Amino acid sequence: MVEGVNSNGDDAGKRSASKIAAVIRLTRWREHFPFTVPLTIFGALLAVEPQSMTVDARLIAVQAANLLAMSFAFMLNDIEDAPDDALDPDKKSHNVISSGLLKRREGLIVTWATFLASLLLYAISGALALLLGAITLALCFLYSAHPFRFKARPFTDVVCHALMLSGLLIANGFFTYGRTPGPAWLVIMAASLFSAYGQFYNQVADYKVDKQAGLQNTAVLLGERPTSLLGHLSIALALAFMLAAIWEGLFPVWLGAFLVIGVIACGLFPWELDMRGKLAKDGGNLQRPALIVANLLALVWLASNMGLLAIA
Repeated sequence: MVEGVNSNGDDAGKRSASKIAAVIRLTRWREHFPFTVPLTIFGALLAVEPQSMTVDARLIAVQAANLLAMSFAFMLNDIEDAPDDALDPDKKSHNVISSGLLKRREGLIVTWATFLASLLLYAISGALALLLGAITLALCFLYSAHPFRFKARPFTDVVCHALMLSGLLIANGFFTYGRTPGPAWLVIMAASLFSAYGQFYNQVADYKVDKQAGLQNTAVLLGERPTSLLGHLSIALALAFMLAAIWEGLFPVWLGAFLVIGVIACGLFPWELDMRGKLAKDGGNLQRPALIVANLLALVWLASNMGLLAIA
């Protein structure tokens, strides 16, 4: 009897561990953590540095809120895409709902719990952060949920992607501490355009599959070549806005040394994959090293602001 009880207990423990692992996979945190963290930090520092302030516990709250908001976006996306992903062996194996590791109802429960936790943390971060956070979460919902599906509609797919995955993340960090962004809008615009490029890049890479599936996104409407050109234009404009931000003195001059170090270090290694882990095309191999450099700069600047790193 004791062995039977132990066996049942072990089985229950394994099932619980399997469910927890599936929930973690559903968040797809590895895909959004690398850009959510630096964007939030940059937003906060752009607000506090001109005021000679130091970040406080509110940065932890808004950082966690942004991470949970992005988790909510990716979780809801997998739940809504589960029926279609079940038809593709490769996508099915990556979607815990399609593969049966989590039931749809279980996925929805943890997804909406994530939504509420994010909203609560935005509230802790301040009134403006709560307002912008609520907009972020609303876009995360509209992007994937039926019948809205902004991700499958021309132009709203790009605009929604650019705002919820970049521009608003920086804005949430900034408005936790500041009220008047002024030239900081240059950085918010640059980040949004970089994100727009990412959407254009992904749509060009998936163009044939999406067209065969009957999707009506921006690339299918405009065509592969025009969409690729829009991607290049987004990059050019993003760089222009970032150069303008540097010219305005939004970043400390000494941070440039770490930029050079990061670029040289990343340049020593070959980069063949894009952010989705696929063979990169058309400059997509620069996505991962760019994020590594962005994280380096954000963390070094944060350490300096907190007095953990003395820069002469």
